[in-house]
Amino acid sequence: MSADRARLLYVTDLAYPARGRRYCDEDIDLTARLRGSFDLALCHPRDAVALMDAFDAVVVRNSGPVLHHQEAYGRFRERAAALGTRVYNPLHGRGDMAGKQYLLDLTAAGMPVIPTVDRREDLGRLPEAGRYAVKPKAGADSIGLRFLPYEELAGLDLDGDLLVQPRIDFAYEVSFVFVDDLFQYALYAPDPERRWVLEPYEPTPADLAFARRFVDWNTLRHGVQRVDACRTRDGELLLVELEDLNPYLSLDRVGEPVRARFTEALTDSLHAFLKA
Repeated sequence: MSADRARLLYVTDLAYPARGRRYCDEDIDLTARLRGSFDLALCHPRDAVALMDAFDAVVVRNSGPVLHHQEAYGRFRERAAALGTRVYNPLHGRGDMAGKQYLLDLTAAGMPVIPTVDRREDLGRLPEAGRYAVKPKAGADSIGLRFLPYEELAGLDLDGDLLVQPRIDFAYEVSFVFVDDLFQYALYAPDPERRWVLEPYEPTPADLAFARRFVDWNTLRHGVQRVDACRTRDGELLLVELEDLNPYLSLDRVGEPVRARFTEALTDSLHAFLKA
């Protein structure tokens, strides 16, 4: 490896069977582009601890839900902290990287997020809805998600491990992708029943201001973030998810100029991160 090129360990699960998405295609294409600027090797998340010492930084990308390798991920975080390893995204993210507690925090702060509670005594704070979404606080990728009528919520063991939200009647979902604090592109799913059939979306200034509030709240100086929101029938945007661990980027859904611009922004961000 060249001495003047940074060495990146790119963590991805190329075989993960994501619904409606092909992790492997995205990471094969993106790493091919990054090799113009870095010496780079790919590894499965279970192998990261054994390999990370030989690299200047670890880039966590489409590595699948941490739930599937929770013990290995815990060891990875401990090892990175002990060695002072540079991990991109940095491991102090306040969004999905830290679990779903942020949905409760943002609800309490009055931010534009789908209202969320985790205690039985707080159920009355939720707006009235036909059904309610119930999901594990440590969940991901819709694992464990259920929809229940209000009368069944009282029978749940709500001790802080489950989240409850009203099921929102929304027009569509939209995702905003940022590198550091720079907006890159937005995509939306015109059909709510087909979440990953995405098309380019041209955000309004108000849309971008909405998304940037959550990027600013997360305080990650470097990294890739995806702000997922739903557009209610009243036209309001509400946060669904702040993905700051391994956001799938749907780069196959944007044109080549956008992919090239994204790669340039990511390359610049990685160089700045390595020098910080």
